[in-house]
Amino acid sequence: MHYLTNKIYNGDVFEFLDILPDDIFDLAIVDPPYNLRVDEWDIFSSEDEFLSFSFLWIEKMLKKLKKTASFYIFNTPYNSALFLNFLKDKAIFQNFITWYKKDGMSTSKKRFNNNQESILFFTMGKNYYFDCESIRIPYLSTERMAHAAKKGILKNGKRWYPNPNGKLCPDVWEISSARHTNKINGKVVKQNHPTPKPKEMIERMIKASSKEHDLILDLFAGSCITSICAKELNRNFIACEKNKNFINSNLEIVI
Repeated sequence: MHYLTNKIYNGDVFEFLDILPDDIFDLAIVDPPYNLRVDEWDIFSSEDEFLSFSFLWIEKMLKKLKKTASFYIFNTPYNSALFLNFLKDKAIFQNFITWYKKDGMSTSKKRFNNNQESILFFTMGKNYYFDCESIRIPYLSTERMAHAAKKGILKNGKRWYPNPNGKLCPDVWEISSARHTNKINGKVVKQNHPTPKPKEMIERMIKASSKEHDLILDLFAGSCITSICAKELNRNFIACEKNKNFINSNLEIVI
C-alpha cells in the first residue's frame, strides 16, 4: 500500500496497522487506553479483555518498527508492569520512566495518592539512536553549580565541572500535567481530549529518540500532540485516531 506521511488516519487502530507496510517507523509514541473508564473508549468489560486488546495492538505495532527503532508506551504502573512482562522477549527494555505529574487530583484516604503515570521505553535492538545531549535538564542546585563552574568539584581525584546545558535526564520526569500547563488566567479549562500529554514531555521523547526527517508513529493520537511536535521538530509522522472530534483541526485527516 502507498501510505501518506504527515497525515492523521481517522479509523480503527487495528485496521490502520494492517494497511501499513512493515519496518517503516523510526520511533513510536503510544498513549493507549488505560482501562480507567475515563471515557467510552477507555471502558473494557474485564481486565482480560483490556489485556487482549493491548497485547494485540502491541504485536501489530512491533511489526511496523525498524530494527533500529525505539518506542514509548504510556500507562498506569500496574498495566505497565504487565506490558513489560509481555514485551520482555519481543524488544529490549531500556527504562521504566516515572512521570510525576504534579496534578493533585487524587484524594484517596485508604492508600497513597496516585500522582504518577508510567512510561515504558523500549528499543527493537541494540543499535538504536539516542541523543542524551538534546534533553539535558537544569541542575537543582544553581548556587552550587555556579560555584562549581568556576573552580570545579573534586571527585575521585579529578576536578569535575558542570555541563553548561544541565545534567543528564533521569528516569523520573517532573512535568506538570497538560491540565495545569494549559490553564487560562490561572483557571483549569476543559480539554478537547480528557487525557492529553504535556508538549514538553513529547518533545523530550522525540528529541532523544529520533533524528530530523525520521518517521514517527502516533498511535491512539488523541489531540495529536505527538504529530504536532514531530512537525515542529522537522520529523515526519503518521497518526491514527478513531474519534474525529479529538483530532487537531490544523492537521490533515485521511478517512
